[in-house]
Amino acid sequence: MIANLSSPSGDNGAAHTIREIGQQPAVWRQVDRIVGGSRTALDAFLRPLKADPDLRVVLTGAGTSAFAGEVLSTTLARRLGRRVDAISTTDLVADPQGHFGGDAPTLLVSFARSGDSPESVATTELAEQVLTTVHHLVITCNSEGRLARTHAGRPSSYVLLMPPESNDRGFAMTSSFTSMTLAALLALGGEAYEGVTERLARAAEWIINSDRADRAVAALVDREPERIVFLGSAALKGLAGESALKVLELNGGTVVTGAETSLGFRHGPKAVLNERTAVVVYLANDPYTRRYDMDIVAELRASHSPDAVVTVTSGSTESPDEGTSHNDWIVPDISDVDDAALALPSVVYAQLIALRSALSRGIQADNPFPSGEVNRVVQGVVLHPLHS
Repeated sequence: MIANLSSPSGDNGAAHTIREIGQQPAVWRQVDRIVGGSRTALDAFLRPLKADPDLRVVLTGAGTSAFAGEVLSTTLARRLGRRVDAISTTDLVADPQGHFGGDAPTLLVSFARSGDSPESVATTELAEQVLTTVHHLVITCNSEGRLARTHAGRPSSYVLLMPPESNDRGFAMTSSFTSMTLAALLALGGEAYEGVTERLARAAEWIINSDRADRAVAALVDREPERIVFLGSAALKGLAGESALKVLELNGGTVVTGAETSLGFRHGPKAVLNERTAVVVYLANDPYTRRYDMDIVAELRASHSPDAVVTVTSGSTESPDEGTSHNDWIVPDISDVDDAALALPSVVYAQLIALRSALSRGIQADNPFPSGEVNRVVQGVVLHPLHS
């Protein structure tokens, strides 16, 4: 249980991170109410854009915010029946003409916890320079951030503000990531996601409060892996990337992490495996994709240490408790949701691995880089004019 990780004296340097992981189910319910309450205005903004058969949707953000787009892109492409691309702001700023090539009418969906990263506003400005027609859906956790303030009130922009609690005070994005991802699913995915928030929240609450999940995560961390690899396919590829980043960040770079797809892992990245490597495989709900995930699990458990290969999969809390001894971790009672939605409670396991590992190493998860070599809001970026 996450409550077991709190220090009675509050001096373990992780109070914000512990609270922000634990608050996610409650914050998701707030997100659901916010999007529901904004539905009329959102639909008025989005309906004419969706009516354009040439519309391209670009999902963008930096770091964790970019992984939100990667989780969502294939699912939203199916839901919207059009081209949806996840491209990070760091890529767009470096090559806007390449990534915005073709000059299609574009809905740029910007994810940002603070909205103060240098690339956040720069990306929206560059889009307007390069594209003839662009609209902006800004999903952010900070009403006072530069991104929100820049786009507030513009007829070609819609700013969707997340609950204030989601503007994480800890170093790494946790509730901000899941809140913004959920908001985009609800805003753009339509009726398919009616009622799903409560089910996702209950699944996450079980993971956060369950002794069974706590023992499973503790057993992995107690192995003291020096390397942790996360594998996921399709929408869960973005989840794998976010999971690897979370463990890397909260442990101050002391744990080497990697992320790949189940199929891609064999093509070189598998070289990372050694006796101190743990592997976490996210199993897709999609039955076709899941076959490839199960193939890599079987292969790794045969060739690697079976106890070092973990699966995260939708399942039932009524399954035998011994299941966790085989490193099959469950996300309860959501086997029928799509994989973008499955990613939301699933990432809680990675957040808990990252947090527990940091605590075991004496690293302050709220500030794992006390000397400031890595910052909560990126600094040091010089933005160059597109045409000089």
